Amino acid sequence: MKFPVAVQVYSVRDDAAADLRGTLEKIKAMGYDGVEFAGLYGNEPEAVKAMCEEIGLVPISAHVPLKELVEDTAGTVAKYVTIGCKYIAVPYLGEEDRPGTPNWSKTVANIKMIGEECKKQGIKLLYHNHDFEFVKIDDTYALDMLYDTVSADLLATELDTCWVNVGGENPAGYVTKYSGRAPVVHLKDFVGSKSDDMYELIGIEKKVTAAPAFELRPVGYGCQDWYGILKACEEAGTEWVVVEQDRPSMEKTPLESIEMSRKYLTTLGN
Repeated sequence: MKFPVAVQVYSVRDDAAADLRGTLEKIKAMGYDGVEFAGLYGNEPEAVKAMCEEIGLVPISAHVPLKELVEDTAGTVAKYVTIGCKYIAVPYLGEEDRPGTPNWSKTVANIKMIGEECKKQGIKLLYHNHDFEFVKIDDTYALDMLYDTVSADLLATELDTCWVNVGGENPAGYVTKYSGRAPVVHLKDFVGSKSDDMYELIGIEKKVTAAPAFELRPVGYGCQDWYGILKACEEAGTEWVVVEQDRPSMEKTPLESIEMSRKYLTTLGN
């Protein structure tokens, strides 16, 4: 079970905003092979491409807000083509665009449209799930409906193993379900259970009235079955695994947290 390992730069976003090059150098020194961006922190695509080349990190993918992709589809996709990304991922849906809302069909249509533009420019669109896609529409999860509606040549999965688990499904089983369509898999660990504070932990403001019941953790320090998940990734033909921890815990800094994740993965042969 040997995969190249990337990290979602959102995990260390404050460090990246202060000094992107220095942060990328630290990521490389930890043993990461690549990065997945979530914003360019004021840098031009050509500069980001040069940083990655000089430091020796593969810019494997980028999380780009759906609104940004819809408003200027061709231009936005072109930025990440310039950087050298192989994938672009729709990272999150606002409440108004989610399954069960009047906008859901429009969301699916927009994703298909973006996938077509990505294909035209030689890059592949991914969809990064949370738990809210695990609601059923006509006895089918909305997440599965999305992949049934938008063909595999236009859209692949970026399964987030934490949110699959929180959504009530087995992460390894879901990776297996999308064998051949799961080129990038997010590795995210946690403790606790579904609660009102979950999205506040990933940077989405939400009023919390109870003590937190859910905590994001470095990979290997939570409840996930990483051996089983990575085995499923191997069998599914996954190309990259990406560490993501939206907020640090265990009294560690963001950089310390992603370093803990990287060290843990070396114990599993990655």
